[in-house]
Amino acid sequence: MLEAIEWARAVVLGVDSPHLGLEELRCRLDDGREVPAVAYTQLTGRLAPGQAVWLNTRALSLNLGTGGVAFVIAPAGADPPPTRPDGRETAPADRPPGGGPAQDSGFLVKARYTPLQVAVRGVDSPGSPHHDALQRAESLELMPVVVADLHSSLPAICAAIRHDAANAAAPRAPRLVYVMTDGAALPIAFSRCVARLTGQGVIAATVTAGQAFGGDYEAVSVHSALLTARHVAGADIAVCVQGPGNLGSDTPWGFSGVAVGDAVNAVAALGGRPIGCLRVSGADPRARHRGLSHHSLTAYGKVALAAADLALPLFDGELAAFGQAVAQAARPLAARHRLHRVPLDGLMGALEAFGGLPTMGRGLADDPAAFLAAAAAGRLAHSLAV
Repeated sequence: MLEAIEWARAVVLGVDSPHLGLEELRCRLDDGREVPAVAYTQLTGRLAPGQAVWLNTRALSLNLGTGGVAFVIAPAGADPPPTRPDGRETAPADRPPGGGPAQDSGFLVKARYTPLQVAVRGVDSPGSPHHDALQRAESLELMPVVVADLHSSLPAICAAIRHDAANAAAPRAPRLVYVMTDGAALPIAFSRCVARLTGQGVIAATVTAGQAFGGDYEAVSVHSALLTARHVAGADIAVCVQGPGNLGSDTPWGFSGVAVGDAVNAVAALGGRPIGCLRVSGADPRARHRGLSHHSLTAYGKVALAAADLALPLFDGELAAFGQAVAQAARPLAARHRLHRVPLDGLMGALEAFGGLPTMGRGLADDPAAFLAAAAAGRLAHSLAV
């Protein structure tokens, strides 16, 4: 049953940690409670202390994890200013009379047919300067694409690629592009991780696929997003994973990350090289996720119809016995996929130096196996790109 939005009126007390496209707010509800809130400036415009806003507080009531904040629907008592994706006010010349986009302006609509649907400049729209290139593009040209089911795998994958690139004899580091699918958060601005990785230059460009929005490039589908990464953004390696805030239901198929198998199929259909990141944990309290997660067995063993290169981390030392159990659990996947035993030398130090690696509320020291498995996929991708 669909439940109505839980509305609340509030006043902005302060703006904390703003980054491109997003403002983190402290708000006071009319009943006196102070709550955290998020505003997407592409939708609401920029906000200031003292400003009244309407909030959707359902996530607070449900005590959700990643998304356990209120979300600003609109300023209260005033029309929000028209905004551009970076939050700046749009010049009148950017919009034709009546406020709608021009017929040939290259706009797509995402979060379609919801009250907060948003118009974005689509990279593969007929009005885009890249339309002709994408109309001709048919192949990823064997580009490695790392696919994973958890957004928290992204920084570990990137850390390994960056580490191995720094220690390689190649004239330049591979150009890394992130493709965000729409299985979890739709606005890419919700990801502090992406803001950090792009700010540091680790990720060269971002592409938001399907209903997801806010990337450097906006694509209609995962397929066109992958082609954009290669032929428009110039990627040598792409990472394709949903945004933060995945949805799971404690059932084999009811998990948004199962779509990682669909991503394998998309990469293979386009002539790319899918690199599968196995979901591994030595600390998850849920038995179905300890060792090799059942989600990896479902996504790669049942959903992925094309063959992928799966990174099997070579755990040693205190994790040696754990690694043997993971390898044993992964054996059925060898019937369809290529399993690569990936050494982990140097990666723990790289992850420690990289920092900022939480997954399911656990850090590197709490669950090193989870991050090393993701890093192994990054290392495999780098080895296949050079």
